[in-house]
Amino acid sequence: MDSAFEVIAEPNRRAILSLLVSSQHSVGEIERQLAMPQPAVSKHLRILRDAGFVESTVDAQRRVYRLRPEPLQEVDAWLAQFRRFWSARVDALERRLEEMDEPTPKQRKTRRRR
Repeated sequence: MDSAFEVIAEPNRRAILSLLVSSQHSVGEIERQLAMPQPAVSKHLRILRDAGFVESTVDAQRRVYRLRPEPLQEVDAWLAQFRRFWSARVDALERRLEEMDEPTPKQRKTRRRR
């Protein structure tokens, strides 16, 4: 089985996953929303299903797919180190912006005179 990173490296598969985040969809709905040919959608769904990212059920004449978030935990665990990196940087930026918004002593005097 491919790693989670190999599976989501393909842009069409990421688009399918993004679509399935909000709700389940049939193959036909995925085709229409992503403007992809049915064979391509089916190929990508098979890869996503084999990797455990999606599961399907049969509803009358159509197959409906929904997201399984568990495989994304591997990606989330890897990204955690970067969240800590960016969190510290964003906090520092926020503090700096707050400092910039504080009036300087000269600005305070000017405001008092008005």
